[in-house]
Amino acid sequence: MKALFLTREYPPNVYGGAGVHVEYLSQELAKLMEVEVRCFGNQNSKNGNLTVRGMDVDPKFFANCDKKLKSPFSSFSNCIQFNAEPIDAQLVHCHTWYSHLGGIFAQKAYGIPLVLTTHSLEPSRPWKREQLGLGYDLSVWVEKTAMESADAIIAVSKGMKEDVIRLFNVNPDRIHVIYNGIDIQEYQFTPATDALVEFGINPSVPYVLFVGRITRQKGIIHLVNAIKHVNPNVQIVLCAGEPDTPEIRAEMEQGVQKAQQNRDNIIWIPQMVPKKKIIQLYSHAAVFCCPSIYEPFGIINLEAMACKTPVVGSAVGGIVEIIQHGKTGFLVEFDQYKQSPFEPVNPEQFSKQLADNINQILNNDQLRKEMGESSRKRVEERFSWASIAREVHALYTKLVQSK
Repeated sequence: MKALFLTREYPPNVYGGAGVHVEYLSQELAKLMEVEVRCFGNQNSKNGNLTVRGMDVDPKFFANCDKKLKSPFSSFSNCIQFNAEPIDAQLVHCHTWYSHLGGIFAQKAYGIPLVLTTHSLEPSRPWKREQLGLGYDLSVWVEKTAMESADAIIAVSKGMKEDVIRLFNVNPDRIHVIYNGIDIQEYQFTPATDALVEFGINPSVPYVLFVGRITRQKGIIHLVNAIKHVNPNVQIVLCAGEPDTPEIRAEMEQGVQKAQQNRDNIIWIPQMVPKKKIIQLYSHAAVFCCPSIYEPFGIINLEAMACKTPVVGSAVGGIVEIIQHGKTGFLVEFDQYKQSPFEPVNPEQFSKQLADNINQILNNDQLRKEMGESSRKRVEERFSWASIAREVHALYTKLVQSK
């Protein structure tokens, strides 16, 4: 049996959780079966059962394209290219809407089962219209079409399964909850601190850490607004890059500048940090904060927990299935309007609650240590990629045999 992965992201072109997921799942599945990855880029490698092929369209083709339509149109072109090259896999597995049209084509043109993993859902990310304009309607359309055509949908959390049922005309029996995972050998506490020194972080002073893109979804603005309530003697480290739009970049810059008026221990790292260095940042953080307003799963929480760092996170989506409140960190209630855009009913109160929970861990060394140990134990017991790959392989087998 051979599986074909279609994805926008694959190393070295990874900027979010979906790319991390595809990287590790493909590697682990390749220990059980043949896997081919077709992705956006110019990658070209083969290692045992794992073949990776980047397929990118010529950017000159979109030189005159409307800026907000370029992303969906170029993605659809990639999807055609994915299928123009003959497919010999027994099933196709797509990750994020950027690859969904390719999955639909493969299902119809080659007669193979279509599997989708739901890393996020477009109707739950209305702020993407800031970035895509009417291109957002294209992303919503292709996702809905793929969801309702798929032979199987993998939801990365129970909350995500509920969202799929609510938003799409999908038989619940076709939705399978299989969590994201983490490489527990790679992500673990390290005593090294050279990366901290490189970024201007004082290893002897506790710090609160954020890692993620500058998007509405990740809720970083709420954490920035919470800084004024956080213990003034600790450092704030914002490892945040890849802003979705110039507007949110400007909002982030203004928020950080305002916070810096009252404290000089805010460190903003505005680029994506290599894995080895980010593990150091996780390992020595006193608290990791995940203030997302929408998070189907949240691999970053697993990464921090694997490095023995407690997490304060929003009580949304898959985060509530990762963090054990009071044991591995704290969950902060997130009351939101039922209509979009998703925002807390009282943004200032939400930021204050984030800070209060962060301070509770900062001010109790014993609690911090116990939560860190419990976090590592939970990751080891529940979220290894080896066990997740076996679940996915079993689903593949069932689909192929039923064809």
